Amino acid sequence: MANALLQDNIMVANLEIVPGRRVRSHLGMVQGSTVRAKHAGKDFLAGLKNIVGGELKSYTELMQEARDEATRRMVEQAKSIGANAVLNVRYSATSITVGAAEILAYGTAVVME
Repeated sequence: MANALLQDNIMVANLEIVPGRRVRSHLGMVQGSTVRAKHAGKDFLAGLKNIVGGELKSYTELMQEARDEATRRMVEQAKSIGANAVLNVRYSATSITVGAAEILAYGTAVVME
């Protein structure tokens, strides 16, 4: 399945349905979030990079780590209510303050056959 991955024995997919699989029960929305900030020194260097342009690699890494953590927390919540899959997974990012952002992962916890 190109749009699904297995994390801690829980299928995580951005699909509403998974071809060839049937949803036996719907357990509701699950979510996981984290707020992350970079070191002040790296913020300074990122500010300099804004002048000349290009990718801010330290922020790219920060956001990937944050998505991974938010997904892990969402999967933990799904497991705690008896789900074996999380469907229709989405991510949202919100700026909390200068240099800090919240990443939210959310989806629908289900039991699939």
